[in-house]
Amino acid sequence: MLAEVGRELLASGAEVLERVTSGEGAVDDFGFDPGLTDEVILPALRPLYERYFRVEVEGLENIPDSGGALVVANHSGTLPLDALMLQVAVRDRHAAHRRLRLLAADLAFSLPVLRDLARRAGHVRACPENAVRLLDEGELVGVMPEGYKGLGKPYEERYRLQRFGSGGFARVALRTGRPMVPCSVVGAEEIYPMIGESRTLARLLRLPYFPITPTFPLLGVLGLVPLPTRWTIRFGEPVTTDGFPAGAADDEKVVEKLAGEVRDTIQHTLNELLEHRGPVF
Repeated sequence: MLAEVGRELLASGAEVLERVTSGEGAVDDFGFDPGLTDEVILPALRPLYERYFRVEVEGLENIPDSGGALVVANHSGTLPLDALMLQVAVRDRHAAHRRLRLLAADLAFSLPVLRDLARRAGHVRACPENAVRLLDEGELVGVMPEGYKGLGKPYEERYRLQRFGSGGFARVALRTGRPMVPCSVVGAEEIYPMIGESRTLARLLRLPYFPITPTFPLLGVLGLVPLPTRWTIRFGEPVTTDGFPAGAADDEKVVEKLAGEVRDTIQHTLNELLEHRGPVF
């Protein structure tokens, strides 16, 4: 299975690079290319989604068929494959086949090829202004508030949510009056079990962390192959924000309370999914 998926990814990857470097097809100021995404990028990810991670999705009816909404998810796995699997899940499995515009960290836009690929796939630099603009334009926006703290947490802390920053995602939702959809992902924590890190290498390479797993860097490039875990993604009931009074987005207590509600919902759902989880692999 791994060899077959690998061959498909390599073949698709060559086509992705050719299309990305061509510079054609962008449809908005952020550089999004829906044609490239549907015809090349998503097909390249589907072998991972369908046959390698065997993703099961629940609660897609909680994502509105149209209009702006904010999908708020946990983040894990050392490398951000969970964000990409979310993108496939929403596009392929949702009744309206919506596109998920993911808010990405600055690192995704710091390297030429990665930067171009992220933009063409619809990813946008994470900041309140960009999030508000996308939501006002009726886009479905994905955010993972744990950021690097979640992505690079040690294996022994798996499925324990890290701090959700300052709750800026809740402020954005309040400012636009758009709903927030809590999303819980189980399976990504085990693809690269992070048993340590090298702060020296992280500093030299200007990375937020340099992971050490049972296979990386010991096995070199082979150590970058993720373990074939089974995934479950569950979208929870929307948390509405259109009933709050004007100025609620500037009230720190309201923002903190709303962000905490979403975080608690995600953690509770993670605990529930883990309790009834089947085989990890």
